[in-house]
Amino acid sequence: MNKALLSTVLIAFGALTVYTLAHYGGLLEWLAFYTRDPASWQIFADLVITMCLLLVFIRRDAQATGRPFVPWAIACLALGSFGPLLYFITAKKRLA
Repeated sequence: MNKALLSTVLIAFGALTVYTLAHYGGLLEWLAFYTRDPASWQIFADLVITMCLLLVFIRRDAQATGRPFVPWAIACLALGSFGPLLYFITAKKRLA
């Protein structure tokens, strides 16, 4: 994967996250957004499904490349999209 592109996405997403948290007044207020109506529940469920699929991929990739899975799983669950982005940015380049 293109690490420069992933790093750019990570920085842009980080800036968006800081702005969003400031807009809502903090993490708890931001999380409350996902309990306000069924459309928000659907978005949250979609994100959970996507993260589960990413964790399956990361687990298989970590096993294939000798990287530890558990710390990355914790990072993904605790940090959301930051976890997978950091996982792919820190991956060593594979030989064909």
